[in-house]
Amino acid sequence: MHVATGAPRPFDADQALRLARETFDIEAAALRALGQRVDSRFAQVVQQMLQTQGRIVVMGMGKSGHIGRKIAATLASTGTPALFVHPAEASHGDLGMVTPQDLVLAISNSGESAELTAILPVLHRLGVPLIAITGNLQSSLAQHADGVLDCSVEREACPLNLAPTTSTTAQLALGDALAVALLDARGFRAEDFARSHPGGALGRKLLTHVADVMRAGEQVPRVPPQAAFSDLMREMSAKGLGASAIVDGQGRVLGIFTDGDLRRRIEAGADLRAATAEQVMHSSPRTIAADALAVDAAEMMETHGITSVLVVGADGILTGIVHIGDLMRAKVI
Repeated sequence: MHVATGAPRPFDADQALRLARETFDIEAAALRALGQRVDSRFAQVVQQMLQTQGRIVVMGMGKSGHIGRKIAATLASTGTPALFVHPAEASHGDLGMVTPQDLVLAISNSGESAELTAILPVLHRLGVPLIAITGNLQSSLAQHADGVLDCSVEREACPLNLAPTTSTTAQLALGDALAVALLDARGFRAEDFARSHPGGALGRKLLTHVADVMRAGEQVPRVPPQAAFSDLMREMSAKGLGASAIVDGQGRVLGIFTDGDLRRRIEAGADLRAATAEQVMHSSPRTIAADALAVDAAEMMETHGITSVLVVGADGILTGIVHIGDLMRAKVI
């Protein structure tokens, strides 16, 4: 394990806070300067990336490599096919992953990374376009590139001005700017983002439809309008959803009766023993289509203070029911 060799000093909380604020100030100033420098060359790079038939192959060594992995991941999740290839591994076979249809986005603050410069001639022979993100516009990388994005910084946030801090922040911000410009140019939408993140909360909300979570067939509580109140209660109890649809002979929804309706009628002193389903039902219930988003069903339940929504087709025929518990299990809410 490597440990610092300098003389240890007592921890100074005020010094730690001062350095933290200084780091934020230095890096914020570098990003503002980066924003002022960005020009038509940035737009040209975005256009070139848009026209790429293959993938954006991101490369970088050391800390620039870590930044490159994140940039590749951001591009891939926002509509631009991308992957990260380690330059050192590229020299030992991984360069076969790069095709003439791809575009290489190489990241190096100095522009003189030996592992990167070693493969530049090969990329040139393959005819692969090269875009450089570098802080040295006179470097070997910049000279070989078809397009150069300047990410130079005045100084690192490191007190020794050695550890890549401000420079990697600038690289990351420039990569984010490329991803944002590209997703906008591609007309990338929230729904597209969700398809790239099916396991996330946004993915579940934008990809899960009512048909994916609803109860159907024999699981749906339903009775005809002339059903006795006792039969209605047995159906509700058997299906365990605290509600039952009332449907006509063709299966069209006429109304609904819920546990809440039962409680309110009992509190009002009503004698329900001789009533029929039609007499106690709530007509014109809230309904939703099977192809609607499940999150819309959740919003409907929240807005109207209900726990179940009937699912109907365009002809008004009952096709299912979705309960708040179904939405919770699907992690839509």
